[in-house]
Amino acid sequence: MGVFDDLQAGLDTIGGFDVNDGADYYVDIVMCIDATGSMSPIIEEVKANAMAFCEKFHEEMDANGKNVAGLRIKVIPFRDYACDGTAAMDQSEFFVLPEQNEEFRSYVMGIRAAGGGDEPENALEAMALAMRSAWTTDGVKQRHVILMLTDASAVPLGDPFRTSSPSYPKDMPASLAELYGMWEDMPSKNSARLVLFAPEAYPWTDLMDWNNVWACFCQPGGGLGELDFDMITQVLVSAV
Repeated sequence: MGVFDDLQAGLDTIGGFDVNDGADYYVDIVMCIDATGSMSPIIEEVKANAMAFCEKFHEEMDANGKNVAGLRIKVIPFRDYACDGTAAMDQSEFFVLPEQNEEFRSYVMGIRAAGGGDEPENALEAMALAMRSAWTTDGVKQRHVILMLTDASAVPLGDPFRTSSPSYPKDMPASLAELYGMWEDMPSKNSARLVLFAPEAYPWTDLMDWNNVWACFCQPGGGLGELDFDMITQVLVSAV
């Protein structure tokens, strides 16, 4: 099933990083979640897995000899500015887990699958917001991870039909090249990771040329029915 299948045999050496170094890791994860209507069949499963993620992530990190000294998770639900206006994008603050489990749970439970119209969606704007997060600077080994969960292609940045919306942010990159520049300007090239669960379509296939990117290509418009959070957790831990 896409690129994740090719990683099964080498999860312990993704990106060439040692996995049993015994170091303390400070990990920030931003979950960009497609909250459009096509996600209705599986949005509750996505939410349930997101809320259970902290425990699974700690267990998998421990199993790989990686000590999590700090874990924070931020959530960005996204839709389409042309169809949804002010409801097209939202973002939480970072939740410190497990200390803020209840606040995290409350935010995630409030996500509803609605709107979006037809493909594509404003997923790249969600990525831009994720890149501008107030990433952790704690410790020696920071990891800044963006997890994209979508069953749709993305609107090209700078699309006039979206940028003309009064709700469209004024400081968004105007092209995929500009977004790549933001990716290269992340706090540390060694700490940034991008994990995609998305269709084999624009722009996700283009992003495979970026540094530190891993992907599982799913069926477009299928509501992420193939979503495997256990596999995603394994890939995230190996990439960290």
